[in-house]
Amino acid sequence: MATKRNTVNFIVEQARGAGHVFARKMFGEYGLYCDGKLAALVCDEQLFLKPTAAGRALLGDGATEASPYPGAKPCFRIPSEAWDDPDRLSDLIKATAEALPVPPPKKRRRS
Repeated sequence: MATKRNTVNFIVEQARGAGHVFARKMFGEYGLYCDGKLAALVCDEQLFLKPTAAGRALLGDGATEASPYPGAKPCFRIPSEAWDDPDRLSDLIKATAEALPVPPPKKRRRS
C-alpha cells in the first residue's frame, strides 16, 4: 500500500521543531530529511526512523525494529500514536539527524 501524501505532510508538519524538515519521493514512497540528512522513511503509511544510539535512548525499551521495505536494513518503527506529539517526534528526528554522518557532496555532471 503506497503512502498518501497527506500522511507525509502531517508527519513533516509535526516534526517542524526538529529543524529544516522536508520529504522527498523515493522509490514510490518517501524519504524524510532533517537538516539535509535522510533521517527517516515513510513507507506503507508507517514511519521508520534510521537506527542510531540517540534514537534508541529516546525510544527506550519501546523501540520496535522492522524493515521499511523488503531487503532494507531494520529501522525503528514509530507508531502512528507517537506522531500526535510534535515535541517528542521532533526530538526523535532531530537526535537521529544529529547522530548521522554528513552526506558526501554530490558529484557534478559534465555537460
